[in-house]
Amino acid sequence: QVQLVESGGGLVQAGGSLRLSCAASGRTFSNYGMGWFRQAPGKEREFVAAIRRSAYYADSVKGRFTISRDNAKNTVYLQMNSLKPEDTAVYYCAATRLNYGLGDRTQYDYWGQGTQVTVSS
Repeated sequence: QVQLVESGGGLVQAGGSLRLSCAASGRTFSNYGMGWFRQAPGKEREFVAAIRRSAYYADSVKGRFTISRDNAKNTVYLQMNSLKPEDTAVYYCAATRLNYGLGDRTQYDYWGQGTQVTVSS
């Protein structure tokens, strides 16, 4: 079992930055692919970024968001810069044992409870 706890969400003006953190329980964190997804009201949960040995991004955040991980701290981060109102959503951290399909939310085994990010115009 892996438990995930997100933090770092909040309210920010357009053009601002936030850094989300996701702390994972367990001693095998480095064996998991880690992803960030988001869900806006009335929309499906969508892929944002993922990392195993390499990082992958949705086109909508490429060049603005950076995913990273610290295996010694069992933590994955999402640095979000140049935020836009359309980035407003609940952001979820997720973990998968798989080495492929990191952009597919159905491939993830564990999910955090989510953290709200609101970007005002």
